[in-house]
Amino acid sequence: MKRENNLDRLTAETEPWDFIVIGGGATGLGTAVDAAARGYRTLLVERRDFALGTSSRSTKLVHGGVRYLRQGNVSLVLESLRERGRLEANAPHLVHRLGFVIPAYSRTDRPFYGTGMKLYDRLAGPLSLGRSRFLSRRETIDRLPTVNQDRLRGGVLYFDAQFDDARLAINLARTAHDHGAAVINDCEAVGLERRADRLSVVQLRDRESGAELEVRGRCVINAAGVFADAVRRLDDRDAPPNLVFSQGSHLVLPKEFHPGDNALMVPKTADGRVLFGVPWHDRVIVGTTDVAVKEVTDEPAPRDEELEFLREHAGRYLQRTPRPGEILSAYSGLRPLVSPGSDGARTASISRDHTISVSASGLVTIMGGKWTTYRRMAADVVDRAETAAGFQHRACSTVHLPIHGAESDSQSREPLGVYGSDAAAIESLAVEDPGLAKPLHPDLPCIKAELVWAARHEMARTLEDVLARRTRSLVLNARAAIEAAPEAARLLAGELNRNAAWREEQQRAFEKLAGRYLVPE
Repeated sequence: MKRENNLDRLTAETEPWDFIVIGGGATGLGTAVDAAARGYRTLLVERRDFALGTSSRSTKLVHGGVRYLRQGNVSLVLESLRERGRLEANAPHLVHRLGFVIPAYSRTDRPFYGTGMKLYDRLAGPLSLGRSRFLSRRETIDRLPTVNQDRLRGGVLYFDAQFDDARLAINLARTAHDHGAAVINDCEAVGLERRADRLSVVQLRDRESGAELEVRGRCVINAAGVFADAVRRLDDRDAPPNLVFSQGSHLVLPKEFHPGDNALMVPKTADGRVLFGVPWHDRVIVGTTDVAVKEVTDEPAPRDEELEFLREHAGRYLQRTPRPGEILSAYSGLRPLVSPGSDGARTASISRDHTISVSASGLVTIMGGKWTTYRRMAADVVDRAETAAGFQHRACSTVHLPIHGAESDSQSREPLGVYGSDAAAIESLAVEDPGLAKPLHPDLPCIKAELVWAARHEMARTLEDVLARRTRSLVLNARAAIEAAPEAARLLAGELNRNAAWREEQQRAFEKLAGRYLVPE
């Protein structure tokens, strides 16, 4: 999958694309996979990098949504549980079962939460990942070795799944490409044009070269996530806003804070959200918050009150509160929530269901949703787009479609297991050049060969692309990522044929970005 080859297709194509998808997050990538797998000529354009925004800033969970059960949204829970099972089957190299423990500190906690989790089990049906059960005090401590033991009575164990969000996004891009789609990052949709009152032209700007180009399509799908309203206004400048936004922040802590293999789950925090302590890539992610925000930005940062909230809750349920200097990284993501029609609605209570609309010109827009249900969202929007374009319906084929790299025993290849069937090729790079077998940094899990692979086969174009998303170094340890930046820039410049000035500019830009992930001591 090479960017230059996909760009060449834009100038070589003489016929309109069947579908042009705007947005390279979970929903857009899933849409491109679905459309291409149905045999449609599909183009996806992403303004910056795949999953740069919301889709790489999750809590790393593929789950049914315990809090939605509490809200009474059983249909969303059912759909999420079905999609959780399908995703585990289609991407076994990226999605894995994980045990979650709810610690019980009062006499009523265990029966109350246990009853809810039994219902969760029944809703999952044959796609269940394991039956929930009550835990004794000793069993709870065994599974959560650093849990706060003061007044601990026991716990409840249940099962959900976890994944690597940015890695799944890259593999979805490759899946779409494998099925014939053209996918291009750093390519911005700057205008939409109607011909005979129907939207049929998208004006693009290549952000690398500055070149302007036009592409024609029979249907344009707006899957731009938090920027969906901005795309709608390219079609109709008077389009009213349909989204409200919530910010969720996370802390990344050393493994010593939670050395067990199970996740900690707190069913209800002071802001009404579920809080998790999740083991991930030999670190611990603590999150998330829910704070209403009015402005959309590419790089949201945790607010001081969010950091304090997460530190305080970590200390409340673990054996000690992390000091600012012990936090490896802190990151935030924005959730695009479909407006309930009331400015006073709390974002934590807004449904994560998705909605699809079609404008007078034929622009198909999908909004809302969450990672777990991305495949179903994609199927729904392609169905709707077929009707908008006047196509005869073609059946969705993604229910059992393997995602690029799918390999059931990939964990045996750690730390390259997340690459699935591509891991062998990365290992070969390291054999051919032993220097590439060396770690990028002693405090990061990636080897240098991964950066070369990202540039050659995964359309990584910047230092941020490789350190923030292709390898997750920025999220896992922001200070180490800053220290690794010069060597990473050298490797990337060699692959992209860039000069010393480019390397220096990339390092400056990355250091500025990474500073937003550091927590002042």
